[in-house]
Amino acid sequence: MAKILYVEDNEMNRDMLSRRLSRRGHEVLLAFDGQAGLEMMKSESPEIVLMDMGLPVLDGWDATTQAKADPDINMIPIIALTAHALESDKQKALECGADDFDTKPVDFKRLLGKIDSLLS
Repeated sequence: MAKILYVEDNEMNRDMLSRRLSRRGHEVLLAFDGQAGLEMMKSESPEIVLMDMGLPVLDGWDATTQAKADPDINMIPIIALTAHALESDKQKALECGADDFDTKPVDFKRLLGKIDSLLS
């Protein structure tokens, strides 16, 4: 199973999704803002990142852009997560460098498929 970094400021979302991923056998690391997420990408070397876009300190848009500009971590796949389901939000996430995009509330089966696809 994978080492997943979940960057999410909402405690309820963080708790629910991290428990579900852990039950599937994944090791889940948690960061509460975009800056901490970037630092953990460098220090923990996750295999994939689930990045909320509406984060404090450094939002997910900027954190993703910075991660993809950093040669030490730019190969780590990032799935952007947001409650904004507009096509323009998806396009913006992909332009920031996200490898995929999903909406909240999370459809767990669909998200697992995206994680598996990016890890294979």
